[in-house]
Amino acid sequence: MTAVRQTANETVGERRPARLNFTTWPPRTASLVAGTALALMAVLAGLGNFGAIVPLVTPGNAVKTAQDISESGSLFLAGIGSLFVVTILDLIVAGALYALFRSVSPVLSAVAAWARVVFAGVFMVAIGQLVNAYTLLDHPVASLRSIEAFTAIWVTGLGVFGIHLLLVGYLAYRSGFMARIFGILLAVAGLGYLADAVGTVLVPGFTAVFGQFLFVGEVALIFWLLIRGRRLPWRAE
Repeated sequence: MTAVRQTANETVGERRPARLNFTTWPPRTASLVAGTALALMAVLAGLGNFGAIVPLVTPGNAVKTAQDISESGSLFLAGIGSLFVVTILDLIVAGALYALFRSVSPVLSAVAAWARVVFAGVFMVAIGQLVNAYTLLDHPVASLRSIEAFTAIWVTGLGVFGIHLLLVGYLAYRSGFMARIFGILLAVAGLGYLADAVGTVLVPGFTAVFGQFLFVGEVALIFWLLIRGRRLPWRAE
C-alpha cells in the first residue's frame, strides 16, 4: 500500500510541473489559455487606460490634470494596477502562443514570444512613468510630463508588439489549422502598430491612429482561440 501511494504521489508530482511548463501544453490548452488571457487583457486595458487614466488627464493643462488626479487618486491608482496586470497577462500570452504555433516553426514562434516579452518590459517602464506622475502631483508640470512620457514610451514600444503580430500572423497563415484570413488580419494590425511607433519617433506632434483602426485581427484571434481553439487536438500533430 505504501509503495502504491508513493507511486501515485510521484505521478502527481510529475503532472503538476508539466501543467506549469507552457512548452508542453497541447494545442487546445495553449489556445484556451491564450484566448482567456487576451480577453482579460482587453477588458483590463480598456478599463485601466480609457476608464481611469485618460479621463483624468487634460492635455496641455498641468494644473487641472494634477487636481483631477488628486481628487480621484484611487481611480488613477486602480488604472495603474490594471495596466500592470496586463503586462503579466502579456507574458502568459507569449508562452501560450509559442506552445500553439511551435509545430509550425519553433524558431519563429520563439522569436514572436520574445518580442511580446520585450514589449511587456517596455510597457512596464511606461507604467512606471504613471507611478512617477502620481508622486509628482505637487509639481503639476513635471507630473504631466511623466504622463506624456508614458504615452510616448507605450506607443514606441508598440513597434515591438507590431513585430510580434507580424510573426504571429505569418505563423497563423502557415499553420493549416487556422484560416489564412486571420493571419492576414494580424499582419495588418502589426503594420498599423509599426506605423504608429515610427510616426511617434520621427514625426513631431504625430498622433497614433493606425492601431486604433487596424486591430480587427486581434479581436478575431480572441474569438478563434476561445471558440475554434477548443476543437484542436489534445496533442500536437
